Amino acid sequence: MLVLGIFAGVILGIVFVKAFMGASGGGATASDPEAAAMVIERIRPVGRVALMGDPDVGVRPLIASDSQTMGVPLSGPQVYNDICYLCHAAPGVAGAPVLGEAHAWVPRMAQGMEILRERVINGYQGEVGFMPPKGGRLDLSDEEVIAALDFMLSEVQ
Repeated sequence: MLVLGIFAGVILGIVFVKAFMGASGGGATASDPEAAAMVIERIRPVGRVALMGDPDVGVRPLIASDSQTMGVPLSGPQVYNDICYLCHAAPGVAGAPVLGEAHAWVPRMAQGMEILRERVINGYQGEVGFMPPKGGRLDLSDEEVIAALDFMLSEVQ
């Protein structure tokens, strides 16, 4: 009898809550466009994923410098200080030769400048290390990347 009384009380409580929610406007129907818009706004993602190559997403620099916003190309030291130092500063990341260490740069320079420039622009993965295309900053021009390479080589000589 006690179980039956508890069961009846729970059912009456559910019916009462349902009636109360329906009367106060808390239960929005699916046909209500205003309520649907509120639900969509509440569950809308905070951000979106954009992949390189999407036609509606342009390539934007991760860190915009004043010269890039003015349309002036960056110099070799500027590119090095903005991007390249992340891997080419001591101790070197992913096999990157450290700026100024001749023993790391001489074998690379022996391959020739054409190969070095091609690998800096297009990227390279070898036995010793990994170089992402343009150091991971595809928004840089080829000339800016080559200027950074020339700066790093001038520090070796």
